[in-house]
Amino acid sequence: MIVPEERVRLGIIGGSGFYDPDFLSRTKEIKVYTPYGEPSDMITVGEVEGVKVAFIPRHGRGHRVPPHRINYRANVWALHQLGAKWVVSVSAVGSLREDYRPGDFVVPDQFIDMTKGRSYTFFDGPVVAHVSMADPFCEHLRQLLIEAGKAMKLQIREKGTYLCIEGPRFSTRAESRVWREVFKADLVGMTLVPEVNLACEAGLCYASLAGITDYDVFAEKPVTVEQVENVMKDNTQKAKEILRVLVRELPPEPERCGCCASLKNSTI
Repeated sequence: MIVPEERVRLGIIGGSGFYDPDFLSRTKEIKVYTPYGEPSDMITVGEVEGVKVAFIPRHGRGHRVPPHRINYRANVWALHQLGAKWVVSVSAVGSLREDYRPGDFVVPDQFIDMTKGRSYTFFDGPVVAHVSMADPFCEHLRQLLIEAGKAMKLQIREKGTYLCIEGPRFSTRAESRVWREVFKADLVGMTLVPEVNLACEAGLCYASLAGITDYDVFAEKPVTVEQVENVMKDNTQKAKEILRVLVRELPPEPERCGCCASLKNSTI
């Protein structure tokens, strides 16, 4: 295995609409080799506020990779190999709540997994690990994201349950009502799982910054592709600003969470 020479503090995974690392300075593109194949794209390494950052577009530049075909293991492993201690996942989601509106940001604290056929673990045997996912996100990083959004006077929701579906299709109306009324989920998306699982196994402090683009179909509020794209574009620019603010407050090492020790009592 080739270990890259570049070392970073923060890894950023860009979701739908977030392909351009133009918020980084002094950039270079590198190819990272992993035991799990190729990541979604070349990884851009650069700086924000003097902090070394690695950026990878989850779907590849130009949105070439659908959610069910993303090589999540390669993406997370690559950031781990680059030395990232923190990982922020930026994603576009639909809302399952009337009061969580398009243009709002949410920093989820829980998730529900409705995916079906993905590679969920680095531990396929003979070593087996059962990591706890009771509190799946890094609380320290969540709070830093929330504080960064508030500093920018944005509508940033401090909690939310992200329901992850397989995709690439969207929900039926019946499914959307179940997600909302039975499961009591707040957001629906296609990419959080198994990214969050793998980050936990890799001992990374991981949090999600979810930008709402529209209401899911429970609301029966028709939207056009143009409307969604406009909200997504605006959300992407705001997310980049949130990340700039976040980096100013990001400690060199995690200080008050257990994410980075998640494997301590998990292997068999």
